[in-house]
Amino acid sequence: MEKRYFNIDTRTEKREDGTTSITGHASVFNHLSEDLGGFREKIAPGAFSDVLDNDVRALVNHDPNLLLARTTSGTLRLAETEDGLQYSFDVPNTTYGNDLVISMERGDLTASSFAFTVQSDTWETNDDGDDIRTINKVKRLYDVSPVTYPAYPDADDLTLAKRSLALHKEREENDKQEKDLVKRSLLRLKIELKKREK
Repeated sequence: MEKRYFNIDTRTEKREDGTTSITGHASVFNHLSEDLGGFREKIAPGAFSDVLDNDVRALVNHDPNLLLARTTSGTLRLAETEDGLQYSFDVPNTTYGNDLVISMERGDLTASSFAFTVQSDTWETNDDGDDIRTINKVKRLYDVSPVTYPAYPDADDLTLAKRSLALHKEREENDKQEKDLVKRSLLRLKIELKKREK
């Protein structure tokens, strides 16, 4: 499972019946991340289209003990907008739910995150020499979370992405070696043909 964090506008809305809802984006499309330890990353539009009906939870700081809402109960709503993965939920009348609203209204908690696994990704190297990973499809969406820190997670959460980068580099190296082998073989063949012509 991987996690990504975004410092994106998340807002609270008080309703006439006294309840509060929270709406935000857990992810944005085509937004290049900071350096994630040797590579940068972006999420392609449509990456979440197959996982919107997953059993997804809204948690505080990815803590399963602080459950705010859930798609299967109808309290968490997910949608892909042109900007990214939007979430909206009704805040439960619990101590941590009420604490969350206060922290958000004060501006103390401003970031969102999502936990996921990847179905399909691609790699490229841009003109600056940066390795760029594009997440084309998410395989499973576990949770969306308002979070305290708008930073990327520690290296443990990036293990799968780094493994994917290593495989990408290995494939590139194998392709290069294969092309070099073909060039050398063709050169030897040309030399052999020239010798025979004499």
